[in-house]
Amino acid sequence: MRLFEPLYDRVLAWSAKPRAPWFLGGLSFAESSFFPVPPDVMLAPMVLARPERANRLALLTTLTSVAGGLAGYLIGFFALDLVEPVLRNAGYWDNYLRVSNWFTEWGFWAVLAAGFSPIPYKLFTIAAGTMHMPLLAFVLASIVGRGARFFLVANLVRIGGPPMEARLKQHVEVLGWALVVVLVIVWLIFRH
Repeated sequence: MRLFEPLYDRVLAWSAKPRAPWFLGGLSFAESSFFPVPPDVMLAPMVLARPERANRLALLTTLTSVAGGLAGYLIGFFALDLVEPVLRNAGYWDNYLRVSNWFTEWGFWAVLAAGFSPIPYKLFTIAAGTMHMPLLAFVLASIVGRGARFFLVANLVRIGGPPMEARLKQHVEVLGWALVVVLVIVWLIFRH
């Protein structure tokens, strides 16, 4: 069953619409709490179409993603029992449990890494609420992690044009995991 390819195609079609910034904000919000398609797939073609708006679009994506992250946090804080069947049916439950365990050890750094990496950020937002992570630390980690990711994507596409977008799409998984490794190393250095 193909679920993600049609969603991906739909998101790309939205990026060409006049109301694309509204769609980008909505997608970014939704992806942080429940939707499976990351906003990068819409951000990149929008930046290609209007390179002078790269930073404005990255800021919009970051702010709406953090707002969606807060919605995910509230879901975890107040309604995990209601969301658990959805997480199980979507195949996210085992990952959610793993993420919850990471909060015990990593906390702020887990959210920061998830904000940048290809790991589903929504799992971290819900887990942060469930684990009652301090809200200020959650928001700061989300702003830094999501902001770093979306400003990097927007500016790489702005500078590199269509060839860079194709390369980003091809290597986004490797880049995301590489950054997670770097963040873990930085955390270990500062911890000791």
